Amino acid sequence: AVVSTQSTGGHWLNHGKEHCLVGVKGNPAGFNRGLDCDIIVSEVRDTSHKPDEIYGMIERLSPGSRKLELFGREHNTQNNWLTLGNQLDGVHLEWEDVKTKYFNRYGMALPF
Repeated sequence: AVVSTQSTGGHWLNHGKEHCLVGVKGNPAGFNRGLDCDIIVSEVRDTSHKPDEIYGMIERLSPGSRKLELFGREHNTQNNWLTLGNQLDGVHLEWEDVKTKYFNRYGMALPF
């Protein structure tokens, strides 16, 4: 859980905590179960702006694996993560196999 330490405009319990769901596909090698604590205490940031600590925690949980963030925004994008969201500016893909699948599916060149 992510616990916010600031009031949000007088709503003390609104956004007082958020849940972070981590899903795993298959049986990844090097998955570190029980590595970190399960609470992050952080100041409230912009809408949908997660604490920086969450990305490091997830990376330590499964180092070197691919990561996916759903409903992301520009300020949520991270290196070596696939971030999907309708408020992102364009398409930016790093992994060659994903670029190929995207091109084959949608038939358009990517802007990089």
